[in-house]
Amino acid sequence: MALLEITRTAYHVGSAADRAVHAAYGAFGRFAAWNDARRTRRVLGALSAHELNDIGLTGADIDTIARRGRV
Repeated sequence: MALLEITRTAYHVGSAADRAVHAAYGAFGRFAAWNDARRTRRVLGALSAHELNDIGLTGADIDTIARRGRV
C-alpha cells in the first residue's frame, strides 16, 4: 500500500493579483450570503402564521433561520 502526501507551504505570500482575486471571492461570498438571507426572510415573511406552524416554525424563527440557515 502506498501513501502519497501532497502539501503546500503554509507561508505562501501571494502576489497582488492573488490577493485581489481572493478579496473578490470573499466579497462575492458575503454578497451571496446576504442575498440568501434576504430571500429567505422575504419568502418566510410572506407565509401566514398557520403556514409557518405547518412547517414547525414561528414568526420569531425567521431571523434565526435567515442568519444561520436553520433553527
